[in-house]
Amino acid sequence: MKIELKKYSEQLQEWPQTGHHIMAQYDDEKIIVYQSYRKEIGEFAVKNQFFGGAFSLDRMTWIKPNFLWMMYRNGWGTKEGQEVVLAIHLKRDAFEKYLHNAVYSSYSADLGISNEEWQTEVKSSSVRLQWDPDHDPYGGKLERRAIQIGLREEFTRSYSKEDILLIEDISGFVAEQYEFVQKKELQNLNIPAERPFLFKNQELNKKLKIT
Repeated sequence: MKIELKKYSEQLQEWPQTGHHIMAQYDDEKIIVYQSYRKEIGEFAVKNQFFGGAFSLDRMTWIKPNFLWMMYRNGWGTKEGQEVVLAIHLKRDAFEKYLHNAVYSSYSADLGISNEEWQTEVKSSSVRLQWDPDHDPYGGKLERRAIQIGLREEFTRSYSKEDILLIEDISGFVAEQYEFVQKKELQNLNIPAERPFLFKNQELNKKLKIT
Protein backbone atom coordinates (compact mmCIF):
# COMPACT_ATOMS: atom_id res chain seq x y z
CA MET A 1 0.00 0.00 0.00
CA LYS A 2 1.29 3.42 -0.96
CA ILE A 3 -0.39 5.04 2.02
CA GLU A 4 1.31 6.46 5.09
CA LEU A 5 -0.09 4.86 8.24
CA LYS A 6 -0.13 6.14 11.79
CA LYS A 7 -1.61 5.00 15.08
CA TYR A 8 -5.17 6.22 15.55
CA SER A 9 -4.44 7.03 19.21
CA GLU A 10 -1.60 9.36 18.21
CA GLN A 11 -3.62 11.14 15.53
CA LEU A 12 -6.51 11.63 17.90
CA GLN A 13 -4.30 13.92 20.00
CA GLU A 14 -3.49 16.08 16.95
CA TRP A 15 -6.85 16.35 15.20
CA PRO A 16 -9.31 19.22 15.65
CA GLN A 17 -12.31 18.13 17.68
CA THR A 18 -14.89 20.55 16.25
CA GLY A 19 -15.57 22.56 13.10
CA HIS A 20 -15.61 21.80 9.37
CA HIS A 21 -12.40 20.10 8.25
CA ILE A 22 -11.33 18.15 5.19
CA MET A 23 -9.35 15.45 6.98
CA ALA A 24 -7.18 13.73 4.39
CA GLN A 25 -3.81 12.35 3.35
CA TYR A 26 -2.31 14.57 0.68
CA ASP A 27 0.79 16.22 -0.76
CA ASP A 28 1.46 18.81 -3.47
CA GLU A 29 0.36 16.47 -6.29
CA LYS A 30 -2.38 14.29 -4.87
CA ILE A 31 -5.07 13.67 -2.29
CA ILE A 32 -6.36 10.22 -1.35
CA VAL A 33 -10.11 9.61 -1.40
CA TYR A 34 -12.05 6.45 -0.60
CA GLN A 35 -14.91 4.50 -2.14
CA SER A 36 -16.41 1.05 -1.59
CA TYR A 37 -17.91 -1.18 -4.26
CA ARG A 38 -19.08 -4.68 -4.96
CA LYS A 39 -16.42 -7.10 -6.18
CA GLU A 40 -17.18 -6.72 -9.89
CA ILE A 41 -16.62 -2.95 -9.92
CA GLY A 42 -13.76 -2.87 -7.42
CA GLU A 43 -11.68 -5.58 -9.09
CA PHE A 44 -12.12 -4.00 -12.54
CA ALA A 45 -10.93 -0.64 -11.19
CA VAL A 46 -7.81 -2.08 -9.57
CA LYS A 47 -6.91 -4.25 -12.58
CA ASN A 48 -7.40 -1.51 -15.16
CA GLN A 49 -6.58 1.53 -13.02
CA PHE A 50 -9.74 3.34 -14.04
CA PHE A 51 -13.48 2.94 -13.39
CA GLY A 52 -15.34 1.10 -16.12
CA GLY A 53 -17.16 -2.14 -16.76
CA ALA A 54 -20.15 -2.28 -14.41
CA PHE A 55 -19.34 1.20 -13.04
CA SER A 56 -22.10 3.59 -14.14
CA LEU A 57 -21.02 6.90 -15.65
CA ASP A 58 -24.66 8.03 -15.52
CA ARG A 59 -25.07 7.93 -11.74
CA MET A 60 -23.69 10.31 -9.14
CA THR A 61 -20.62 8.89 -7.42
CA TRP A 62 -19.59 10.06 -3.94
CA ILE A 63 -15.98 10.37 -2.80
CA LYS A 64 -14.75 10.74 0.76
CA PRO A 65 -11.23 11.89 1.73
CA ASN A 66 -11.73 10.90 5.37
CA PHE A 67 -10.88 7.22 6.03
CA LEU A 68 -12.90 6.76 9.23
CA TRP A 69 -15.96 8.39 7.70
CA MET A 70 -15.76 5.85 4.89
CA MET A 71 -15.45 3.06 7.45
CA TYR A 72 -18.58 4.34 9.15
CA ARG A 73 -20.49 4.26 5.86
CA ASN A 74 -19.30 0.87 4.66
CA GLY A 75 -19.18 -0.87 8.05
CA TRP A 76 -15.44 -1.47 7.69
CA GLY A 77 -16.11 -3.19 4.37
CA THR A 78 -18.76 -5.55 5.77
CA LYS A 79 -21.87 -4.04 4.18
CA GLU A 80 -23.30 -5.79 1.15
CA GLY A 81 -22.07 -4.27 -2.10
CA GLN A 82 -19.27 -2.40 -0.32
CA GLU A 83 -16.84 -5.24 0.28
CA VAL A 84 -14.03 -3.90 -1.93
CA VAL A 85 -12.57 -0.80 -0.32
CA LEU A 86 -10.58 1.40 -2.67
CA ALA A 87 -8.05 4.13 -1.98
CA ILE A 88 -7.98 6.44 -4.99
CA HIS A 89 -4.90 8.63 -5.37
CA LEU A 90 -6.50 11.64 -7.03
CA LYS A 91 -4.83 14.57 -8.73
CA ARG A 92 -4.94 17.48 -6.30
CA ASP A 93 -5.90 20.01 -8.97
CA ALA A 94 -8.83 17.78 -9.97
CA PHE A 95 -10.04 17.69 -6.36
CA GLU A 96 -9.84 21.48 -6.24
CA LYS A 97 -11.73 21.72 -9.53
CA TYR A 98 -14.55 19.62 -8.09
CA LEU A 99 -14.96 21.89 -5.08
CA HIS A 100 -14.74 25.08 -7.14
CA ASN A 101 -17.81 23.78 -8.97
CA ALA A 102 -19.58 22.29 -5.96
CA VAL A 103 -23.02 23.32 -4.76
CA TYR A 104 -24.34 22.37 -1.32
CA SER A 105 -26.74 19.42 -1.49
CA SER A 106 -29.24 21.15 0.80
CA TYR A 107 -30.16 24.78 1.38
CA SER A 108 -29.49 26.81 4.50
CA ALA A 109 -29.68 30.56 5.10
CA ASP A 110 -25.97 30.80 5.97
CA LEU A 111 -25.06 30.09 2.35
CA GLY A 112 -25.56 33.80 1.73
CA ILE A 113 -27.94 33.30 -1.20
CA SER A 114 -31.68 32.88 -1.54
CA ASN A 115 -33.34 29.51 -1.85
CA GLU A 116 -34.23 30.34 -5.46
CA GLU A 117 -30.58 31.20 -6.27
CA TRP A 118 -29.46 27.94 -4.66
CA GLN A 119 -31.99 25.95 -6.72
CA THR A 120 -30.66 27.60 -9.88
CA GLU A 121 -27.09 26.67 -8.92
CA VAL A 122 -28.12 23.07 -8.18
CA LYS A 123 -29.67 22.71 -11.63
CA SER A 124 -26.53 23.95 -13.37
CA SER A 125 -23.90 22.16 -11.26
CA SER A 126 -22.66 18.58 -11.58
CA VAL A 127 -20.92 18.54 -8.19
CA ARG A 128 -22.61 18.20 -4.80
CA LEU A 129 -21.08 18.99 -1.45
CA GLN A 130 -22.24 18.09 2.01
CA TRP A 131 -20.87 18.11 5.53
CA ASP A 132 -21.88 15.30 7.86
CA PRO A 133 -20.89 14.41 11.41
CA ASP A 134 -17.53 12.67 11.49
CA HIS A 135 -17.37 9.35 13.36
CA ASP A 136 -14.97 7.47 15.59
CA PRO A 137 -13.82 3.88 14.81
CA TYR A 138 -16.86 2.45 16.61
CA GLY A 139 -19.24 4.56 14.53
CA GLY A 140 -19.91 7.09 17.29
CA LYS A 141 -20.89 10.55 16.08
CA LEU A 142 -18.41 13.41 16.63
CA GLU A 143 -18.79 17.19 16.73
CA ARG A 144 -16.28 17.62 13.90
CA ARG A 145 -17.82 17.65 10.43
CA ALA A 146 -16.58 15.49 7.54
CA ILE A 147 -16.96 16.27 3.85
CA GLN A 148 -18.24 14.13 1.01
CA ILE A 149 -18.40 15.17 -2.63
CA GLY A 150 -20.84 13.89 -5.23
CA LEU A 151 -19.86 13.89 -8.90
CA ARG A 152 -21.97 13.39 -12.01
CA GLU A 153 -21.92 13.91 -15.77
CA GLU A 154 -18.62 15.39 -17.02
CA PHE A 155 -17.08 15.26 -13.54
CA THR A 156 -17.83 11.54 -13.17
CA ARG A 157 -16.25 10.93 -16.57
CA SER A 158 -13.04 12.82 -15.74
CA TYR A 159 -12.90 11.32 -12.24
CA SER A 160 -13.28 7.78 -13.55
CA LYS A 161 -10.10 7.91 -15.61
CA GLU A 162 -8.00 11.00 -16.28
CA ASP A 163 -8.08 12.46 -12.75
CA ILE A 164 -6.72 9.27 -11.15
CA LEU A 165 -3.04 8.58 -10.42
CA LEU A 166 -3.48 5.21 -8.68
CA ILE A 167 -6.23 2.90 -7.43
CA GLU A 168 -5.42 0.56 -4.54
CA ASP A 169 -7.52 -2.24 -3.08
CA ILE A 170 -7.14 -1.82 0.68
CA SER A 171 -9.82 -4.36 1.68
CA GLY A 172 -7.33 -6.67 3.37
CA PHE A 173 -5.88 -3.82 5.42
CA VAL A 174 -9.37 -2.69 6.42
CA ALA A 175 -10.31 -6.21 7.57
CA GLU A 176 -7.12 -6.48 9.66
CA GLN A 177 -7.70 -3.16 11.38
CA TYR A 178 -11.39 -3.90 11.96
CA GLU A 179 -10.33 -6.79 14.19
CA PHE A 180 -8.75 -4.28 16.59
CA VAL A 181 -11.99 -2.28 16.58
CA GLN A 182 -14.07 -5.36 17.34
CA LYS A 183 -11.72 -6.33 20.18
CA LYS A 184 -11.80 -2.74 21.47
CA GLU A 185 -8.02 -2.53 21.10
CA LEU A 186 -7.78 0.96 19.64
CA GLN A 187 -4.23 1.29 20.93
CA ASN A 188 -3.26 -1.13 18.14
CA LEU A 189 -5.35 0.50 15.41
CA ASN A 190 -3.41 1.89 12.44
CA ILE A 191 -5.17 4.10 9.89
CA PRO A 192 -4.05 6.44 7.09
CA ALA A 193 -2.22 9.48 8.46
CA GLU A 194 -4.54 12.45 7.95
CA ARG A 195 -4.41 16.18 8.62
CA PRO A 196 -6.69 19.12 7.81
CA PHE A 197 -6.59 20.14 4.15
CA LEU A 198 -6.69 23.82 3.21
CA PHE A 199 -6.89 25.43 -0.21
CA LYS A 200 -4.60 28.30 -1.13
CA ASN A 201 -7.73 30.03 -2.40
CA GLN A 202 -9.21 31.69 0.71
CA GLU A 203 -12.52 32.36 -1.01
CA LEU A 204 -12.89 28.63 -1.62
CA ASN A 205 -12.09 27.87 2.03
CA LYS A 206 -14.76 30.40 3.02
CA LYS A 207 -17.31 28.88 0.63
CA LEU A 208 -16.62 25.46 2.16
CA LYS A 209 -16.93 26.80 5.74
CA ILE A 210 -13.51 25.31 6.52
CA THR A 211 -12.64 26.27 10.07
